[in-house]
Order: sequence, then C-alpha cells, then structure tokens
Amino acid sequence: MVIAGPIVRKVSKDTCHIWLVTSTPNAPTISLTQNDEAIEHQPHTETVQVGKLAFIHLLSASTPTAFSNNVRINYNLSFESSEFNNRWQTEQQKLLYSTQESLSFHYTDAPETILHGSCRKPHFDGEDALAQVDRLIEKGLTSGVSLPDVLLMTGDQIYADDVAGPMLKAIHQCCDLLGLYHESLEGATITNTQDLAAHPHGFYERQQLLPQISTNTVLSSLFFGAKKKPVFTSVNAQNHLIGSAEILAMYFLVWSDSLWPLINIENTHIPAKYIDNFQHEQKIIASFVEQLPAVRRALAHVPTYMIFDDHDVTDDWNLTRGWEQEVYANPLSKRMIGNALIGYLLCQGWGNAPKKVEPLIRQAQQVFSTRELNEQDSFINNLLDFNNWHYRLDTTPPIEVLDTRTQRWRSESSLNKPSGLMDWEALCDFQHAIIGKDAVIVVSAAPIYGVKVIEAIQKVFTFFGKALTVDAENWMAHKGTANVILNIFRHYKTPPEFIILSGDVHYSFVYDVRLRFRRNSPHITQFTCSGMKNAFPDRLITWFDRLNRLLYSSKSPLNIFTRRRNMSVKARHPNNGSAELHNGCAIGVLNISHKGKDVRCKALLSNGKEVEFPPVNND
Repeated sequence: MVIAGPIVRKVSKDTCHIWLVTSTPNAPTISLTQNDEAIEHQPHTETVQVGKLAFIHLLSASTPTAFSNNVRINYNLSFESSEFNNRWQTEQQKLLYSTQESLSFHYTDAPETILHGSCRKPHFDGEDALAQVDRLIEKGLTSGVSLPDVLLMTGDQIYADDVAGPMLKAIHQCCDLLGLYHESLEGATITNTQDLAAHPHGFYERQQLLPQISTNTVLSSLFFGAKKKPVFTSVNAQNHLIGSAEILAMYFLVWSDSLWPLINIENTHIPAKYIDNFQHEQKIIASFVEQLPAVRRALAHVPTYMIFDDHDVTDDWNLTRGWEQEVYANPLSKRMIGNALIGYLLCQGWGNAPKKVEPLIRQAQQVFSTRELNEQDSFINNLLDFNNWHYRLDTTPPIEVLDTRTQRWRSESSLNKPSGLMDWEALCDFQHAIIGKDAVIVVSAAPIYGVKVIEAIQKVFTFFGKALTVDAENWMAHKGTANVILNIFRHYKTPPEFIILSGDVHYSFVYDVRLRFRRNSPHITQFTCSGMKNAFPDRLITWFDRLNRLLYSSKSPLNIFTRRRNMSVKARHPNNGSAELHNGCAIGVLNISHKGKDVRCKALLSNGKEVEFPPVNND
C-alpha cells in the first residue's frame, strides 16, 4: 500500500505535513489526536502521479488552535477502501514503537534537541548512523528522556552521481514494478531511458553514455585543457543516474524498506570484469537494507527538514562558471541536472516549505500527467530559474536553512575559479532576516569555518586552475562571498548567539568563534557532522588534523594570511582523543539551553556510542 513514508515534514504551531508514496491513486485521510482528544483540523492533499503505480502525496492538516507545546500528537492514515485500509493497518504495525497504538510526533516552538547530518551513501562500507535516530526516539518514548525535536538533513541525502551496481539493479526493478514514467532523450547515444537497463554500457561504464565535449572552442580548451573530456566531473560517474524515473526510484529505495522484498538482484548485464566489485557492493547494500526499517520508523515520528548539496544532483554542481557553461549548454547534461531537481522537489523540497514550491508542484502535476513528459524541458527551465529553495523555521531561535548551490557568486576573472557559495543579493537577504535577533541557528551544507590547512591546499590548486580537482567549495574560496559573510558576523546588530550546523566534508568537528578585539563579540558555535554513511580516508584525515594543529594553532603567524585573521577560532576536542577532527559515520546531536548560553554538541556514532565535544573557555 505505502511504498515510502510516511515521513513527518514541516510542522508549525497549527499545521503539519506528512509525505508518503502509495501504489493507489487515492491518498489516505489524516486524523489527529492529542491527549486522547480529537484535534479539529482542515485537511488538504496534493498528489503527483509519477508512474502507473506510484503516487507521491503531501498530506496537510491545519488546525484552528495551536498544538500543545511538547505534547505528542498522534496521527492515523485511513484509506477510503476498507480492503486498502486493512492492508495499511497491517503494514503500519512495523512503524509503531512498543508503547504506541498510532504514529506520532510533537511540536515545540523552542527546540532543545536538534539532530543533523549529511552524506548518506548506501554503498559506503559502514553502518548507517541515521538508524540511530530510531533508538533515540524509542528511548524517549519508553523511558521518558527528551525526544529529538527536529531532524535536519544538511545535504547529499542521495548520491545521484555515485550509485552501486546492485543499487542500480534495484532501481531498474523499482521502475518496472511501479511503472515509473520513462522519457526520450536528446543528444544521447540512447533514445529513451527505458533502454538503460539492458544497454552494454548501462552498468559501471555509464561515463561512456554521458555527454562529452571536444575542446574545439576557446571555452572548452581553457576549462578542460584536453581534446575531449566528460561534461560531468565526478570521478565515480560509472553509474550516474540519468532519467527522472531512476532518480525517483532511488529516493523510494533509500527512504523505505517496503519494496526491497520484491527486489531480486542478479548480475545479468554486468560485464565480467566488474562481477567481483558487484558482489562486494551487494553485501554492503544488503546491510544497508537491513537498517532501513529503523530509518523508516524514525522518519515517521520526528519533523524532518532537508536541503540539497552537490551529490543530490551531481558532483561539483555549479562549482565554477566554466562548469555551468559547459553543463547547461548540453541538452543531455542539462536534462540530468533537471531530473535530479525534479526528484529533490518531489521527495525533499516539497515538505520543507509547501507554499513556496506550490507553483512548481502544479507544473509537476501537469508534466507527469502526459506520461510521456512532453513539457519536461520547460519544467526544468523553471526549476533552474527557481531561487527560493532556502527556507526558515519560525522557532525560537529561528532556523535559517541556506541554499548554497543555486545562487552562486560567479567569478568574473576566470572560468576556473570557484564561485562563491552565495551571491551578494542572497547574502543581503540572509542578513536582513537575522538582523536584530537574539539568537539564530543557520544550516549551511558546507562549513562556514573550515579546516584551515585543507582550505590552504584548495587555494593552491585553485591558483593553478585546478579547483575541480580538490573540490574547492568553501566559504573562503571566493573573496566577495567571504568578505560579506564575515562582515555579517561583525555587524553590531548580528545575533549575539549564533549556531551554525553543517556537513559535506565527511568528518566532524566543533569550533567556537569570537571576534578579536571586541568585548561584545557574538558567541558563534559551528557544529559540523558528516557523514551519516560516509567517512574520510582515515590515514589522510589523521595527517590533515596534525598539520592543521601544527601550522594553524591559535598563536601561529600563518593565521595572518587567512581571511579570518580578525577572528579567534578554537576547536573543541572530542572526548575520545586529542585530535580535533573525528572521522566515522555519525549523526550530530545539538542540545541548547534557552536559559543560558550552553551549547552542547555530540556525535552519535553508527554503532550507538557517543563522542562529545566539550566546550572550551573563549571569554
């Protein structure tokens, strides 16, 4: 009955939204109770049919009176057909905790426990830290300890550009099971995405299907420096997703275990030289699937918000002006970027701020209603022009979620220089939104305060025109963006309490930042936690950590040459060792006290252990 979800999305003081995917066209109705009393509400449902047996719904319930603060709200889904309803009641049992008779969530206007994490790659050889959210919720419901108030996913919820062979097999079977709509392609070696499953280059050799550009133009020569190079820069593009059906199937399979019992992964159409790799990945994917019931149950019980980063679309997405000119000038690569944005809209962005994306949802309904996706290119143009992916949660403190991907400050001096993560207009809007607030929580996919030695290495590569080689995406890489964001922190009306949550980098650390030579410096805490199912190479991160502490200690003269020279940046050392950087699959747990300035940060590891980052004295 329910292919994916239900996932609790945006919850405000008088409205809640539930996302789910069903195999039937009629969406279920939602009923709410609190303290054993029915909650009067006005229901509303929007549906986008994306396949013969695939209907994405966003259920909304608006109440005339506000939800009680910090009191669990029970919700039930009911289908019009008694047969369907009975089937759902059976399916729902595995989503309930031992003390429950119905699904639930709670609303609070002042969250104290905020979970955040990024970078969940199914075929990374490690446990899924997102499954630990299930343990936290179960513990809260059964023992009375505080439940998580909000879950923030800060980027790379899927890896559209880096897919395991067995996962790609599962994606194709999902497309067939649900009858997901395929599309014709322009400028490709195949004419329709339904041909991908049996194509000789469909597995581990997709880079041969992806667009390539002969460098017979000045632009191409400058940007690629060779006769022929792929448009996409991912080094793992062997199984890059192409069609919108593949993208949507990926979401259904990483959010839910529902379809996996129907999936039978075999090595047909896998070239012989990749069989060993396929079998190795198959074991990792099997372990990933085993943890999906816990992930699915957790997402049905906590308000969840998301924002994209590059791998949700493709590696190095909009990194440089040259990258953009090459990618968007090619019809196939442009279509692939657009398809990833369609998946993001329907499976992530819709639930963050439903009113903001309402015009896009209307167009999605129209595009998918044709089944041949005839108006897809027009829709993709609108998605690429859309500049409202960022959003705000009106909590105390407010949570500002930044879009650091589509409003770039492009370099005018060089095609190869990294673009700023936000342009001047977007940064001004951000400053206007937070000015005069007592406190604010900011979600930035990339850390605003990065590890200095890594940023220095990226700067060297950028100087020689190799920004793409080292993924030189940091806030300090573009002079204009760096100056504006640092000036925001220095503004006398900036919030005195400032928390930054970020991911992206595949390791975790906490920095406390203060302005030098100012008595009234804001208290800035940056908590970076990454990834949920990904990690940095152990040996390499160990050396980066040592070099950073050696070269950029608080008294090092090298700090003078950084853009943050007027700021004191002190690392909180994790309690499991002397290093500043923690490596390993984890999800961040932020605890804030509204009575004081206490900001506690810990990483909940995928094995259930906790690593705390105790604060240091900065005053």
